[in-house]
Amino acid sequence: MKKIRSIRFNVLSAIAGIFIITATSVSAQTNKTVHMKKKILFVVTSHDKKGNTGESTGFYLSEVTHPWEVLHNAGYEIDFVSPKGGKAPVDGFNLDDATNKAFWNDKAYHYKIEHTFKPSEVNANDYAGIFYAGGHGAMWDLADNAELAEIAQTIYENNGVVGAVCHGPAGLVNIKLSNGRYLVDGKKINAFTNEEEMAVHMEKVVPFALETKLIERGAQFEKSGLWQQHVVTDQRVVTGQNPQSAKAVGEAILALLQ
Repeated sequence: MKKIRSIRFNVLSAIAGIFIITATSVSAQTNKTVHMKKKILFVVTSHDKKGNTGESTGFYLSEVTHPWEVLHNAGYEIDFVSPKGGKAPVDGFNLDDATNKAFWNDKAYHYKIEHTFKPSEVNANDYAGIFYAGGHGAMWDLADNAELAEIAQTIYENNGVVGAVCHGPAGLVNIKLSNGRYLVDGKKINAFTNEEEMAVHMEKVVPFALETKLIERGAQFEKSGLWQQHVVTDQRVVTGQNPQSAKAVGEAILALLQ
């Protein structure tokens, strides 16, 4: 009888051990999934006019496509949101750029850019990062969008990455964290410079000077000469100066995510 009880005890112990190992494995896999979100939210403008000039604008195509290529090729799914939702106006439409062409001819992503989410349709907890694309339109409708700012705050405070390029950092100027400080306060930040704005004769057209506003918010602004690639990474915030910096911004975001 003692031998039978011993066998039963050993069998039950073995079963319990298997259960514990399995449960631990499932738990580990679940936690790994939670911490390895594979989605990134791209923010694009809904604004299609350069002030009162009558000239059209929108998001700058290569500032979406070049980071998209880097992150998409690394296995990340990209979603798009704009202040108004729906079809996003596009500027810098150049299909001689192979990356632009690949994006534009991708049926799934072409659909996404013409059917962007409204901020109210976005669950910030689904995303490992948020990226603000540039284009002059961003200067009119990204800075004061409280819903987008709240989404970015949540992603950042979930240990996510915040990125922006060219005029995209307009979306960063009014983001505040839970501690009441501006997101950019005390961080090294880069964006389309005052000199570049003057070079394209838009300094009196845009509603504010982006470089100046970021400095007012406490940013430690860094920059290079006109149209030079310049990317800054500081405390999970990645910013780039101009269209020439777009791909490098995508690479810097990917490095942080990995």
